[in-house]
Amino acid sequence: MTFRDLPSVERLSAELAELNHELAVLVARQAIDEAREKLRTHPGPPSTKGGDLATRARALAAALGRNQLRRAINATGVLLHTNLGRATLAPSAVAAVEAVAGGHATLEVDEETGGRGSRQTVIAQLFRELTGAEDAIVVNNNAAATVLALAALANGKDVVLSRGELVEIGGHFRLPEVIVQSGARLVEVGTTNRTRIADYEKALTENTGMLLRCHPSNFRVVGFTEAATLEELVALSKRSVIPFGDDIGSGALVDFTPFGLTDEPQVQKSVSAGADLVWFSGDKLLGGPQAGILVGRKDLIAICKSHPLMRALRPDKLTLAALEATLRLYKTGRAWDEIPILRRIKRESGQIDRRCRLVAGKLRKLGYEATVEATFAQVGGGSLPGRMLPSHAVAVRAENLPALARALRHAQTPVYGRIERDRLLLDLRAVDKDEEAALVSAFAPLPATKERSREEGVAEA
Repeated sequence: MTFRDLPSVERLSAELAELNHELAVLVARQAIDEAREKLRTHPGPPSTKGGDLATRARALAAALGRNQLRRAINATGVLLHTNLGRATLAPSAVAAVEAVAGGHATLEVDEETGGRGSRQTVIAQLFRELTGAEDAIVVNNNAAATVLALAALANGKDVVLSRGELVEIGGHFRLPEVIVQSGARLVEVGTTNRTRIADYEKALTENTGMLLRCHPSNFRVVGFTEAATLEELVALSKRSVIPFGDDIGSGALVDFTPFGLTDEPQVQKSVSAGADLVWFSGDKLLGGPQAGILVGRKDLIAICKSHPLMRALRPDKLTLAALEATLRLYKTGRAWDEIPILRRIKRESGQIDRRCRLVAGKLRKLGYEATVEATFAQVGGGSLPGRMLPSHAVAVRAENLPALARALRHAQTPVYGRIERDRLLLDLRAVDKDEEAALVSAFAPLPATKERSREEGVAEA
């Protein structure tokens, strides 16, 4: 095909009679533009027929109708995978979102008066009951909680923070830069590996607006280390009458030490120790939607509520519906059984092994070399760095592992595993039983298997 052989947009769109006119014109133009670019960059013998353009246009139309953001299967062994959306919601939280998504909702209505109410009232009450804090507010993520707290309480003032806690979070955003954007001035104390309470005391001036602790939730410093304790920081805050803010990151409302996952601060412990403000994420260990939650003293929460940034950072009805339903699971004692991240953390390694063997057997029937290996999973998502959970994975060996992994990512339900050395590992700790069929379906039968199936079909006939 040459440039002169390319059909007009009108002619090609007329072949796409099954599509509405506007869509047919759009994809016809795009298919012709692609063909023109291919001829420009790869001149040579004819390789494209007019019918191929119609096929390409139909494929483009199908792609336009399919959401790029869709459900995926997380077999990476990282339970809270940031790139895959972190925490997955409990069924009751999904139902709560569906209930308010398609219609109007009692978002900011006072049911007694019929007038305007607050979208934060119910959530704040649940957090008060679960954490023991005086009050609470919700924003759209934990970085937003940091900015709001510092902008409302320390704008134009000094914020004292250990050098060992100058973390970089996802997307190359760094805590020092976030602090600067709040209007506060960062005062670094101590060293990377050792910061004592005396270092904080020496840094206090009349312009100090907040003592800040930031839990290093995505890395660990080991060896010759020392850090001021929560109790020491609270005591210094009280003596100096300077608010103490505790950014604990992952938002754990339960104790994970029975599973060997130590060093993760609990919200309730920070509150009971006397931290003035505590903030954390909703979509990590809490197991809810993306959100940033601030709990603490009523007077400080009130200042944050009235800050102009609150309007820009407030959550929508879908987030609040999912968060409320998640918190009610904690309130009613059903969290460990129904919140996915908690179920996956407590999932027994032997149970995962048995499920892997069943999946590996199904893949072998499709012609793949699949075995089961003991491995380790991690919580991820900036939670419990370096803490591993014993797990099992289906190990698939193939001639071209990158190509296989790419094919799995392009399946109807995308599957994400991890390549280690000479095999593709599919860790099932974060894969629920009702996802196994879709995982297996993502593997196309190998050519030899297809040929054998055809022969068996002929023999049976």
